[in-house]
Amino acid sequence: MTDDALLSGLPATEPGTLMERMGIILLEARVERLVATMPVAGNTQPYGLLHGGASVVLAETLGSYGAALHAGADRLAVGLEINATHHRAVHEGLVTAVATPVHLGSTVATYEIVVVDESERRVCTARLTCALIDDRRRSSEPTSTGSEPRS
Repeated sequence: MTDDALLSGLPATEPGTLMERMGIILLEARVERLVATMPVAGNTQPYGLLHGGASVVLAETLGSYGAALHAGADRLAVGLEINATHHRAVHEGLVTAVATPVHLGSTVATYEIVVVDESERRVCTARLTCALIDDRRRSSEPTSTGSEPRS
């Protein structure tokens, strides 16, 4: 299955997703490299600066998509750990994040995500680790053996 086919099965910008609320636009999505943008406007803290949590949302979104692409169609990528260092403030414009894999294993995937401002200055560096698990949602309906108690 291609990366595009896998991505089409993920609820990226359906109404009501955090990605939509934050204004995150996925520009490139391959296991080896993911790129997205996010506006500063609407994602600020009370001082008018880009909220650190918004940078973390952007980072986790990209890293999770990369891990999901690596996991394949029958598995899920679920977050285990994320950390972020915020290097500088941003007041306006767009930030761009690039995610690249640090480790792509059979049960764990780790991505480094670098967020930069419009002048290519590093705003945030994050690392996300996801567990890769079987997608139990795709299993068939349980069959009745007649031994289950009735409710």
